[in-house]
Amino acid sequence: MKILYVENHAVFAAQVCQQFLSSHVVRIVPTLAAARDALAAGDYDLLIVDYDLDDGKGDELVRACRVLHPKLKIIAGSSHEAGNAALVKAGASAVCGKMEFDKIGKAIASLADFPGRA
Repeated sequence: MKILYVENHAVFAAQVCQQFLSSHVVRIVPTLAAARDALAAGDYDLLIVDYDLDDGKGDELVRACRVLHPKLKIIAGSSHEAGNAALVKAGASAVCGKMEFDKIGKAIASLADFPGRA
């Protein structure tokens, strides 16, 4: 699976990729701007997005994705409940909070038949 992971904490993102996403092709970007560029240039199966980013909030990206990439599977990956709730409200398909990233495989599997949100 080709994953775009929007996370501004580089060490955390690298650990997640090494421990839980090593069987996937993952591109990590730290900002909304970099995520927009990556989405415009590439074809991803899944977006994992944090809420609190250096250049804005992740729900902004999720809303834009629902317009530009309505079938893209999106997992909210914030460290706090309010951030994940905002990401889901914006259109995220599932939630896997940062303290539960050992369950990211289950979150990804739960989206196997998920057609996305319009």
